[in-house]
Amino acid sequence: MVQKNHRAKRPKLLSHTRPPTISSKRAALSSKATRNFIRSHHRLLKKRAQAVRACDEASAKKLEAQIQANGGLESYQLASRLGQSLERGGDSSKVLMEWMSPQLLRMSDAHPKLRVLEVGALSTKNACSRNHYLDVTRIDLNSQEPGILKQDFMDMPLPRTAGDRFDVISLSLVLNYVPDAISRGEMLKRCAVFLRNPSSSLFMIPSLFLVLPVACIRNSRYLTEDRLEDMMLSLGFTLTKCKESSKLIFQLWQLGQDNGTKSFKKEILRPGRARNNFSIVLNQ
Repeated sequence: MVQKNHRAKRPKLLSHTRPPTISSKRAALSSKATRNFIRSHHRLLKKRAQAVRACDEASAKKLEAQIQANGGLESYQLASRLGQSLERGGDSSKVLMEWMSPQLLRMSDAHPKLRVLEVGALSTKNACSRNHYLDVTRIDLNSQEPGILKQDFMDMPLPRTAGDRFDVISLSLVLNYVPDAISRGEMLKRCAVFLRNPSSSLFMIPSLFLVLPVACIRNSRYLTEDRLEDMMLSLGFTLTKCKESSKLIFQLWQLGQDNGTKSFKKEILRPGRARNNFSIVLNQ
């Protein structure tokens, strides 16, 4: 198992990263306008992170104000309350349920429900929420619906007992909204801590359901499939399922025994001027 002692300085909270979800069912944008807003949002996040690192408080505050102002405009909302945003890929939990269905069919009403933590939840009516063998805890930074807790995953108290841990954690288009590479690595480490010990007879449990834009892996200077797999293996994860669409990549990582977390620094793995800068840094 991954070590549970994480006393190092905790990364910045996520509450100033992902934009808020929609607050009006009538608000709508074209896919092009949505993509433009997302790109603008990421640029502002990057500039603010640079200002913070440079201790330029005035610039950081100005950029923060701009981010909040943009997020407050209903015409620039990124996701509907029903979780059908084009950028979020619709209900990605359908893929998770497809992969888990063989083992869920083996369960009976006498079997304890599997505990699922859905980070960045947008709906209480998605596919995983409708399965009666799952006990789903839903959290989001800007909850707009009863049944979704307003909670920052990076601010959740570390689990103390087995009852505080989960069988499955879903990170569907969440990791790519974390503003810096080190915090992304810390989030993956934290997922391993919040998953329960791998002692179940059910295949693929405990697991992390990870969804990312394809470009984060296929077109990054600093991250490749092999590098991501090496990072996950060092955290004790093994890739059991993978599916790819034109825009998204879906992965299911099963947690096994601790392999001893290794350090992975930011380094160019795939040169090219047209590449993006998405990266993950993993520290021991």
